Amino acid sequence: MEDSVRSKILIFGGTGYIGKYMVKASIKLGHETFVYTRPLTPQSNQNKVNLHKEFQSMGVTIVQGELEEHEKLVDTLRRVDVVISALPFPQVPDQIHIVEAIKVAGNIKRFLPSEFGVEEDRVKGLPPFEACLEKKRKIRRAVEEAGIPYTYVSANCFAAYFVNYLLRPHDQDREDIVVYGSGEAKVLLNYEEDVAEYTIKVANDPRTCNRIVIYRMPKNILSQLELISLWEKKTGRNFKRIHVPGEELVKLSETLPHPDNVPVSVLHSIFVKGVLLNFELRENDLEASCLYPDHDYTTIDQLLDVFLVNPPKPASAAF
Repeated sequence: MEDSVRSKILIFGGTGYIGKYMVKASIKLGHETFVYTRPLTPQSNQNKVNLHKEFQSMGVTIVQGELEEHEKLVDTLRRVDVVISALPFPQVPDQIHIVEAIKVAGNIKRFLPSEFGVEEDRVKGLPPFEACLEKKRKIRRAVEEAGIPYTYVSANCFAAYFVNYLLRPHDQDREDIVVYGSGEAKVLLNYEEDVAEYTIKVANDPRTCNRIVIYRMPKNILSQLELISLWEKKTGRNFKRIHVPGEELVKLSETLPHPDNVPVSVLHSIFVKGVLLNFELRENDLEASCLYPDHDYTTIDQLLDVFLVNPPKPASAAF
């Protein structure tokens, strides 16, 4: 059903980490795709310049502007049907400019705010993480108050990023792996390309209007210890497990300066407390792999096979 719909999709943050996957998925699935992005300058990162060229070669319409340019926003919104925000966390509060422009434009059939992590209305974290979640909740409430048709996406953890962060597959000489807490809490690790394709599908699916869609793919649920064991089997190596107690992460969240206290708070919630799976799906919730059973998503086992042959570059410590 969802593949028969051809929309004009506008993506904010399309040159960012998850945004570039969204843009490519939108083109792949046959939608006319627009990207609203900050203007290029002589100081712009070369990777961003190259991404602009790649997008243009794919047929993407790039609109260069700032979120504060209200009239430009409204004019751009009137050219499209669906809006997806993949803005990075520091810009989450700035989405209020998008909300205000959508209200004026009056033609948007669906808005997906920048979420793609935990289900923030049902998850609590340590104070630094909780402050981040509250900013996302405020955008949700603003969207609802404005009466804008929405879909909220809880994609949980980006698999390529977190597997790279946890296992450091590029480091052939390392003998140990850090484990947060006991390592037994179950987590959800969903490959970025799947997150993007599911997101483009849900953005155009009438079943998902004004609903929450949770990406809880069964084959991607595992613990840190299970992930490490799987990697050991594939590499034929044995790693020493260095446990970081949950109490140490709590202390770091209280003593590190902002924003350094945010990542440790996220690690505590996901890998120590297991917040991704500590609530049951409600009757009104939708789950991506059930909505689209024909989508053959990448499993963690398959992703590790890719990393074994082609290890990714080192992961940044910040997320």
